[in-house]
Amino acid sequence: MDLDALRHGDFSKLGEAVTDWKQMTKNLAELRKDAETNLKAKADKAKWAGVNATVSREFITRTAAEFADAHTQADSITKILSDTRDELIDYRTQLNDAISRAAGQHLTVVDTGEGTFTVAGNTRPDWASDPSGKTGVTDQKVVDAFRDEIQGILSKATQSDNSAAKVLRLLVDQAKYGFADAAYANRDEAAEAVAAAEKLARMARNPADMSLDDIADFNRTMEKYNGDALFAEQFATRLGPKGTLQFWTEMTSAHAGARGTELETMKSLQNNLSLTLATASFSDSDAMRDWRKDLIAERNTNFRATNALSPIGALGSQVISSLMREGQYDTEFLDDYRKILFKRDEVGGENNTDALWVKGYDAVDLVFGDGNGRDPLEGLFEGLSHNPEAATHAFDSKTDLNRLLATTAYTDRGPSLGHALEAAVTGVGLGDSMAAAPPHSETQVQIMANIMEQVAQADGGADLVGRGMGESFGHMAAAYMPEISRSFGGPESEAIFLSPSDSVSGLQRPEVARFLAATSLDPSGRAGIVYGESIYTGSLLDAHLADPSLYDGDRDQVLQGIGRNAGIIEGIVGHSIADADIEKSVESEKAYNDSLKNQGDFFNTVLSAGIGYGTAILTPSGPAGAAYAGGGGFVTGVAGMAVGRLLDGRELDGALDEAIYRNGQDLSRAQDSVNQQTQWSTQDALKRHHVNLPEDGTNTLVRNAVNEGWESSSNILRDNKKLSN
Repeated sequence: MDLDALRHGDFSKLGEAVTDWKQMTKNLAELRKDAETNLKAKADKAKWAGVNATVSREFITRTAAEFADAHTQADSITKILSDTRDELIDYRTQLNDAISRAAGQHLTVVDTGEGTFTVAGNTRPDWASDPSGKTGVTDQKVVDAFRDEIQGILSKATQSDNSAAKVLRLLVDQAKYGFADAAYANRDEAAEAVAAAEKLARMARNPADMSLDDIADFNRTMEKYNGDALFAEQFATRLGPKGTLQFWTEMTSAHAGARGTELETMKSLQNNLSLTLATASFSDSDAMRDWRKDLIAERNTNFRATNALSPIGALGSQVISSLMREGQYDTEFLDDYRKILFKRDEVGGENNTDALWVKGYDAVDLVFGDGNGRDPLEGLFEGLSHNPEAATHAFDSKTDLNRLLATTAYTDRGPSLGHALEAAVTGVGLGDSMAAAPPHSETQVQIMANIMEQVAQADGGADLVGRGMGESFGHMAAAYMPEISRSFGGPESEAIFLSPSDSVSGLQRPEVARFLAATSLDPSGRAGIVYGESIYTGSLLDAHLADPSLYDGDRDQVLQGIGRNAGIIEGIVGHSIADADIEKSVESEKAYNDSLKNQGDFFNTVLSAGIGYGTAILTPSGPAGAAYAGGGGFVTGVAGMAVGRLLDGRELDGALDEAIYRNGQDLSRAQDSVNQQTQWSTQDALKRHHVNLPEDGTNTLVRNAVNEGWESSSNILRDNKKLSN
C-alpha cells in the first residue's frame, strides 16, 4: 500500500458500504426468520400429495435454507468489511502520528510511489552557522527507526487490505448460485483460516518430512478448522485431487501397523481429513468444481507410497472411499461418484465383488481401525449414510438395491450398506441427532417396501439380517411404525394411526410381517422394534387424548385400536423368537438385554433432539404436532416415559424381579411385557391430559385389546410366513 494512499485515505465510501451491509444483514435476518417460522413451518405441516409432495416441499425447504445462508454470508461480509475499515483507520492514525513525530526530529517522510518511501533529514541555510557543526545533523539510527516503524505500519495495512480482498473473493466464490454458509466474526478469523489451509497444504505435499509431532500439530489444526468452508476449500484445491490421494496413501504406508498413541493420532487424522474434504465438497468455486471432477477421474489410478516395494498400490477409488467415512459430502458429488462406482461394481456380478475389489490388493490397508478400505463401496456407503438425500438417490433403483443386498453374502459391506439404507428411508444421517426427521416421501416409502420385500423372500431373504444389518433394520422399523401400523390396521385406519407419510399405504402386510419376524431374530433389531412400538403407542395416546377431534368416534375405540396394534407388532416379535427357539440360551438373553440398553441410549438421544423415530407426532408435519409441542415435548411426554421404563428395566406390576421385556424366556412373559407397557402408557396419557376414565376399566379394555392383537399376530405369521404354532 502506498504511503499517501493510507495517509490521505478517504474511508467514507467504505463506511457507507459497511452501513449498507449492516442494513442488508438486518433485513435478511427478518427474511430468514419469516422463511423458517412461516414459509417452511407451514410447508412442513401441510399434507402434500403427488408432485407437490416432492417438488414443492423440497423447493420450499431449499428456499428457506437459502435465506439462512444469505443472512450468514451477508453477516460475514459486514463483519469483515467493518473490521478492515476499523483496522485501516487505526493504521492511518498510527502513520500520521509517526510522521508527526518524525517532523519533530527534523525529518521528512516522502512517498516515492509503488509502495516505497524515504525518510530524510531537513536542510536549512542557518544550520551552517552552528559552531558545533551538529545542528540539523540527524542520527542515522533515528532515521532507521522511523523508517522501520512506518514500514511496519504500511506492511500491516497492506496485509489487512489484501487479506480482506482475498477472503471476500473466496467467500463469494463458494457458491456459484445462491449463498455460502461460511460464518466469520472478523477479517482476522477468516484470514487465519486461509493461512492455516495454505500451511497444511504445503506440509501435505511432503509427507515424508512430517514427524509424529508434525502430524499431531497438523491434526490439531485440521480438527479446529475441518468445518470451516474457506479453510477446507483452500486446503483441498491447493493440495489438488491427486496430491490429496497421494498424501493419504503415504500416511497409511508410513504408519501401517500403528499402535497405542500413534494409532489414535492416525484415526483422528483420518476422521479430520474426511470431515475437511466433506466441507470442501460443498464449495462451488471454479477450482473446487475442477477438484471434484478430477478426483473422480483418478479412480483407476494406481497410488503407491514412495517407498513401496510392490508395483501394485491402491486404486484411486479405494483411497477416495477411505476418506468418505465421516462428514456429509455434497449430494451432486456423491451422485456422480456413486453412479460410476455402482457401474463398476456391477461388472463383478453379485458373487464376484469380493474378487473384484479385494483380491490382488492384499497389501492395501487404508483405514486406521476397522476394515482395510479395499472394498470402496464400504466407504461410499458410509458417506451416503451421512447424506440422506444422496442415499435416497442411490437406492431409488430397485435393481441396484436388490443387487447390492445380494452382494452382502460375498462381502463384508453389510453393516455400511445398512447405515446407508437407514439414512435413505428415514431422512436422518448417521449420528445426526440434531435434525428433525422429515415426513417420509413416496420414494423413501417405496425403498422401504423394496427392502422389506427382499428380506421377506422365502429363499434366504431373512439371512440379510445376519449380515450386519439387523440394527439398521430395527431403526428403520422404528421409524416406519406409522406405516407399519397402517398396514395391519387396514383401509380407513388413518384416523387412529396418525402418520405424516406421503405414502401411508405404501407397505404391504405380508412383507411387513416377514420383515418384522426376521429382524426380531437379531438382538439389536428386536430392541429397535420394541422401542419403536413403545414410542409410537405412547405418541398416539398423547395425541388422541390431547385432541379428541382427531378421531370422530368413541374414545374406547381409539384405545382398543392402539392396544390391538401394540399386541400385533409385539406378538410377531415374540412368536418369531419362540419359533426360532433362540431365547433358551443365556448368551442370547444377555445379548438382547445389552441391546435394550444400547438401543435405549440411541432412541433416548435422537428423540430428545426431536427426531421422529416411531412416531407421527414428533415429525414436523405431524397432525397433532402443535398440541403435542404445547404439552412439554418428548422428554416429559408419554413416549419419553415409555423409553425411560425400558432403559431403567422397570419391573412388571405384581412380579418379583421381572423387568418388562428383559426376561423374555417365554411367550407369556413377552405378552405380559407389552401388556404392562401399554397399560402404563395409557395411564400416563390420561393423567397428562387430565382425562377422567376409570383406571380398572381402562386397564381391562387395553389388556383385552393387546391380547386380541397378540393372538392375531400368530394368525398373521401363519398366513404370511407359513410358520407353525
